Amino acid sequence: MKIKYGCPYWGSNHIAPQDFLQKVMDSGYQGVELFLQPQDETTDLFLQSISKIKEYNPDFFFVLLQLTFPDKNEKIESHISQMQKNLERLARLNPFFINSHTGRDFFSFDDNCRAIEAAMNFGAKNNVRILHETHRGRFSFHAATLLQYLKRFPEMELVGDFSHFCTVSESMLSDQQEIMHQIFPHVSHIHARVGFEQSPQVNDPSAPEWKDYVQQFLTWWKSVLILKKKAGNPMFTITPEFGPEPYMPVTPFSKIPLSDQWNNNLFMLKMLNDAIGMDY
Repeated sequence: MKIKYGCPYWGSNHIAPQDFLQKVMDSGYQGVELFLQPQDETTDLFLQSISKIKEYNPDFFFVLLQLTFPDKNEKIESHISQMQKNLERLARLNPFFINSHTGRDFFSFDDNCRAIEAAMNFGAKNNVRILHETHRGRFSFHAATLLQYLKRFPEMELVGDFSHFCTVSESMLSDQQEIMHQIFPHVSHIHARVGFEQSPQVNDPSAPEWKDYVQQFLTWWKSVLILKKKAGNPMFTITPEFGPEPYMPVTPFSKIPLSDQWNNNLFMLKMLNDAIGMDY
């Protein structure tokens, strides 16, 4: 099974699209993950540059993020309406898939199911894959409560960001391993960020005090890959996704980052290449 690694534009927004894409390729990534809402000149520059890359590297991939911006009294109807408008715009850009932040943690089960069903119907009708990220604040914020949605929608594909489960449960999920193994088969893309009991991001994944945490996440990720390989998947994508402030801890007053985001993701890329490689 071929493994491809993507780089997030999150935190590199100060870099022009062409320069960012060149830096990505020079660093050994095979794709990018982009947030292009609203669509503007940056969107056009990315699409033009990616089109040129694909002329000599047709396997280069890009993922787009769907994110709604709730109003003060968000209701399920407005959430679905905004989500569908976002999906319509993003689908026209022909991404490898759309990563959707779907639903809300305070919506009822039935209302969240309405949002999931709307996204899945859109994907089927428009022939675009829509994955749902496991994320705080969304329907998928908690490992155990996610299972009821997977039972309702057994075909659902997830972006697995397990750091959020750790923070929400304030644990490293040692007592939820059976639950995690029910989630793994649905994970079709991994956000390779390491979190811990109090935050979705450790301050520096290369620091020795986080070694056991890194290994725990690597164990989960390998479990996903084993299942995908057994299922006959020809390819799987992973995005090292350490982020900037506020995910990145900073010093008080000066707000200096405690580590370098770009280097953190490069560390994860090298670690993953050493532990997993590009063929699994």
